[in-house]
Amino acid sequence: MAKTSAKKSELSVEELSYEEALAELEGIVESLEDGQSQLDESMKLFERGQALVTHCGALLESAQLKVQKLAGESVTAFEEESE
Repeated sequence: MAKTSAKKSELSVEELSYEEALAELEGIVESLEDGQSQLDESMKLFERGQALVTHCGALLESAQLKVQKLAGESVTAFEEESE
């Protein structure tokens, strides 16, 4: 892993932004695909990757709910102005 990736992996998954988590996940996938890691290290990477996937999914879901709420509010405001 690169120096910046190593620093990010020291952070808890919940502290990462979506972009940071996705970038780290991509690095983990590359590491696992090259097959050069020991089994213990591969398992740690896999576990961290699973946590990152879950975190990214939660962040996306939260963003989707915000967009739906804002879209609903703007439609409601538009309908009220039209009346």
